[in-house]
Parts: sequence; C-alpha cells; structure tokens
Amino acid sequence: MAKIILVHGSGHRAASWEKTVSCLGGREDVLCPELSGILGGKEASYPNLCASFADYCAQVGEPFHLCGLSLGGILALHYTLEHPEQVRTLVLIGTPHKVPGASFALQNAVFRFLPKSVFTSMAFDKRNTFALGSSMKNLDFSARAGGIRCPALILCGEKDRANLPSARFLAQNIPGAELQIIAHTGHVVNEENPQALAELLKDFYARHP
Repeated sequence: MAKIILVHGSGHRAASWEKTVSCLGGREDVLCPELSGILGGKEASYPNLCASFADYCAQVGEPFHLCGLSLGGILALHYTLEHPEQVRTLVLIGTPHKVPGASFALQNAVFRFLPKSVFTSMAFDKRNTFALGSSMKNLDFSARAGGIRCPALILCGEKDRANLPSARFLAQNIPGAELQIIAHTGHVVNEENPQALAELLKDFYARHP
C-alpha cells in the first residue's frame, strides 16, 4: 500500500500518533513528521510551515495517503488543494475550515502570560507559537473546499464542540466526503481514542487502497 502521512496538531508532537500507529499494527509505511523539525530552523510562520511541509512531502515521492489533526489537518487540506496529484486520500480530524480570528486572539493573549516551560510539550516554543498564530488568523478554506477531488474522510470527536460545525461543513462541501463522529471523544482523537481512530482508518484505507 502507498505510504500514510500522519500530521500532528499545534498542541502536540509527532509522538502523539504512537498509540494510533500501534493500533494500526505498527506499519512501516506510516510516517509521522515532527513539524518543528521539518522547518529546519526557520520561524514557524504559516507560509514557512506550508513550504517546509511541501518539501517534506516531495521527498516521499510517490502519491500517498494524507491524514492530519487540527493544525495538521489544515496543512493536509492546504497541501491537497495545491498538490492534488500527490494525495490518494485525505483524512481530516478536528480540522477547522476557517480559522476563528477572535479565538486565536484570545488564545494568544492567554499564551503571553504562560511560562516558556508550558510549551515544551507543544509543537513549537513560545516565540514560534505566537508567530504561527499571528500568521494564520486570516485563513479561510470555505470557498476552496469543493476543490478536493480525492476520497476524503472527515472525523471529529463527539465532545469537540468547537470543530463539529467545521466537520459538517467539510463533509457537505468536499465532493463525496464521508463524515464520522467518534463517540465519547474530544479534540485529540489520536490520544483519547486511538483504537477507534485506527479502526476507522483501516476501514477507509481498505476501501481506497
């Protein structure tokens, strides 16, 4: 089967996929890039992150299955729109189709008072977390979602109320997309319910090898 790329969110690191990969059978064809690592020392602005992710994907070579959670889902959606020939299937987990500017502004205000140590378990350090948030505040894929042409699966935790509307929007606007709401689960599906996530992924990939 083609390689599977799993992309983590801004609040976590590549290790957040370990339980899901284990539930998938520890497959060697699964790749989990560390977003801070692929930047190669550049500032974690959204344009830099997109460019670095595109470079990473180019090294994979052959078309692959792409799956992202939250920020990882935004990157996956954006990449698929820009490089449709490279993506066999797209899975978006807890992914906003439009970045809520007000929420991001509030989040940045809270982050400003947090010590640097809080950010050690997150994707980026404090400075880069601010740079990323500031450069994403106007992102909106509302008008472009219909441009996805590969098979797509939209997933969202039942308790992830902030992203349920986006999940439904993406399922309705991406042609042929499937929607699955994962019961008793919040935003970080890959850590909260890796077994259920793995089962959904295995079924989806079996139908779209």
